[in-house]
Amino acid sequence: MFIIISSIVAAVAILFEYNFTADKKSYKSFMCIAVKNLFSVNLLSLAIQRYVLKFKHFLVTGKYHTAHFIKYLIVSLVVAAFLQLVFAVFNGKLIFKIPEDYEKRKKHTAIKVISVILFALGAAAFFGTIWGGTAFGKVTGDQLIINLFSPTEGTEASVYLDGCEGPVFQTLLTTTFFALFTFSKFEFVFKKLKRSKVVFSLLAKRILCFLLALATLAGGVWYGVEKFALVQVFNAYVLKSDFIDEQYVDPEQASITFPEKKRNLIYIYLESMENTFMSKKQGGYMQENLIPNLTEIAKEGTVFSNTDNYYGGPLQGTGTQWSIASMVNQFTGLPMKAPGWKNTYGTDGKFLPGAYTLGEILEKQGYEQTFMVGSNANFGGLRYLYSTHGNWKIVDYNNAKKLGLIPRDYKQWWGYEDDTLYRLAKDELTRLYQSGKPFNLVIENADTHRPGGFVSPGKEMPQKSHYANALWNSDRDVKALIDWIKQQPFYDNTTIVLIGDHLTMDSKFIDDCRIPKSYLRTQYNVILNADPSLGVPDKKVTQNRKWSNWDMYPTVIASVGGKIDGERLGIGTNLYSGKQTVYEEFGAKKVDKELEKGSEFYNENILGNKDLMKVVNKKGVKHKKSYRQAN
Repeated sequence: MFIIISSIVAAVAILFEYNFTADKKSYKSFMCIAVKNLFSVNLLSLAIQRYVLKFKHFLVTGKYHTAHFIKYLIVSLVVAAFLQLVFAVFNGKLIFKIPEDYEKRKKHTAIKVISVILFALGAAAFFGTIWGGTAFGKVTGDQLIINLFSPTEGTEASVYLDGCEGPVFQTLLTTTFFALFTFSKFEFVFKKLKRSKVVFSLLAKRILCFLLALATLAGGVWYGVEKFALVQVFNAYVLKSDFIDEQYVDPEQASITFPEKKRNLIYIYLESMENTFMSKKQGGYMQENLIPNLTEIAKEGTVFSNTDNYYGGPLQGTGTQWSIASMVNQFTGLPMKAPGWKNTYGTDGKFLPGAYTLGEILEKQGYEQTFMVGSNANFGGLRYLYSTHGNWKIVDYNNAKKLGLIPRDYKQWWGYEDDTLYRLAKDELTRLYQSGKPFNLVIENADTHRPGGFVSPGKEMPQKSHYANALWNSDRDVKALIDWIKQQPFYDNTTIVLIGDHLTMDSKFIDDCRIPKSYLRTQYNVILNADPSLGVPDKKVTQNRKWSNWDMYPTVIASVGGKIDGERLGIGTNLYSGKQTVYEEFGAKKVDKELEKGSEFYNENILGNKDLMKVVNKKGVKHKKSYRQAN
């Protein structure tokens, strides 16, 4: 069928060339034109079908639908038109000619410069969007705006390299060719016997270039809006919602009771770790389970699943889908929202100053607390989150060098790799235990970060892709760390939380695995060795739950023995309690739509000044409102 389509298109090209551009009209001339067009149109069209459109077969077409044939027809028509242009140039029928009076004509430089600028902006938007989607997956409006305000210090060099070799180079390349065409002096002249005619004048070229530049700009911006959900940015700054105001329970004012003997907490954020990496048998989407050890570890504790399968996780809510946002969710019980006009993230002492976090609750209970990460904690504002909220010791790449924990010239991946991170974490756990205080150690690993992940030299590489090997080795490394913790004297009185910080942003790996959009990807999660008073939760509590990252805040408090009056902190619900989450009460779509909108309460009381009047809302739960609202 594909060959028939391109042959029909070739026949049209044959008739066009024979009647309009052929010098001689004879049987021999017709046959030469026919053979030339039949072979060239068919072969080039089929090559594009096979290698560009990725249609695997062109002889066996039974599995293809009407849309495939229409797409191929369009390709064949474009190929035929392009070849006719090439043949006309090669045969001297279409020539490029500088007008004899060119120097006397107006050059219209301004309109040409404007066209090039508009084209460059459109190309940058288009290629930048493609790169952003490939590099970071689905980027939300909140994430895009927040990242513009957040520190990028400490970003792994390959991210910048990908950006330079991708959208920057592509924009420069296409804009250069566009500029050369725009500023060229040539007209297109068609020669027929002794006559010649201008078929594409300088005026026509200026008009075409300007329209093409406008189309490129409009298309690039539209594609960016569609891909990056920039409508959410409009919602955040124009539309308003009272949802957070009405549902928020101030953790600082909530009644939380801890046991006399405090349980230790080890909180491990597993970079990009999701249940998708399990085999299909376990509910994942891999042919082979890439995380067999984490799969087995999950059976030892409590997993909160969104399905009736044991393995599942949180839904991807508004303001939850990247690393710093996930930590904010789980530490404050709130989404990470685009800042108001006067508020920014990543400023020392001003990172969510109105929030009251897990770190502050445990600080009040006398916990010794450490945050460890193998990158520069300045990235994304992590340092400000921890230094602003609680008595944290921060061990990141920079501090590790200052403390002599790693050589000053040491550099692997984003700073130091997970092997080094876990070695330092073991030393820190030993120190924390010896302090005699209850402790809270938070770790964020990074070997499974995009692009491509990191595998330490000498480790096994049994998988087909580099990222799959990074996942496979990370799974083994986490198990080794957990096994070590289990052998320590503090383990019996220690709760361990393992959770993927967000879904992987390595979209190339996801595309290569052919994971359909209909498959709901969820973060890996398990709570090990929770407070014994919780017992073994019923399936009604752990399965078919609709929840998101912010529900981890009160849930983790409960896992170390905290009793929360009302079972809610922020907008998060203690999952152990079995009470409805905001997703279960109002529906996930409605909640996400409301959270996309601007919130005066969030801007004034969470992002704003912490010295605020405390009042009692209509639910009878104390929380913060602005001085203006209170009066």
